[in-house]
Amino acid sequence: MVTIHRAHGMRFVIYTHDHEPPHVHVLGNGELKVALSPDGALPQLIYAIGMKAADRRRAMDVVLERQAAFMTHWRAIHGDEE
Repeated sequence: MVTIHRAHGMRFVIYTHDHEPPHVHVLGNGELKVALSPDGALPQLIYAIGMKAADRRRAMDVVLERQAAFMTHWRAIHGDEE
């Protein structure tokens, strides 16, 4: 697991032995899994476990804002397997 960003008391991570499609896990008071869009479309929430709505919104805002950087991290870890 590689922490690629920290914000609002949450860690944004990519697992090194994970699978397509490109995505990040957000760990804090609960967990999110968010699919990244390589073509710049909106990231998509895959699941949320135990995270309050306000924290989910904050996390999704961070993913949206940093999606291009997160995709760069994904490709550095997993290669460009789209």
